[in-house]
Amino acid sequence: MKSNLVTREGYNALRQELDHLWREKRPEVTKKVTWAASLGDRSENADYQYNKKQLREIDRRVRYLRKRLDEVRVIDPSPEQEGYVFFGAFVEIEDDDGQIMTFRIVGPDEIYGRKDYISIDSPMARALLKKQVDDMATVLTPTGKKNWYVTDISYQIPSHDQQ
Repeated sequence: MKSNLVTREGYNALRQELDHLWREKRPEVTKKVTWAASLGDRSENADYQYNKKQLREIDRRVRYLRKRLDEVRVIDPSPEQEGYVFFGAFVEIEDDDGQIMTFRIVGPDEIYGRKDYISIDSPMARALLKKQVDDMATVLTPTGKKNWYVTDISYQIPSHDQQ
């Protein structure tokens, strides 16, 4: 089961997607469907069929986003979290071989299209919760257990990441 947590930035992105789909994309596709329908025979009308399919996909995503936005809980970092890994943290970790990974722990709705975000529901995020710099987290991977050491924790959005 996926968590209902989302960062403030993640919530705003979901809200923007919903607004874009509902106010811009859907009316645009609706016009195309209306135009294609006016051409007559719909059974062999590729424009009509394609745009009708696109409209169904938009409507499905709009329904999902509306429902999801009602369910999610926005989590803002609090001063008490400073120095510990919690939801919304930017974390840098290093393994015994010197491999370094940096990512942000976010809600499951925020990870798509981002290689630098991991879900709070992932084994890595679960292993890192409540850790401090220099703490070790053991993560069960498909190849066995692996140790990672926390080297940095921040709740500040890097300047290159801000929209």
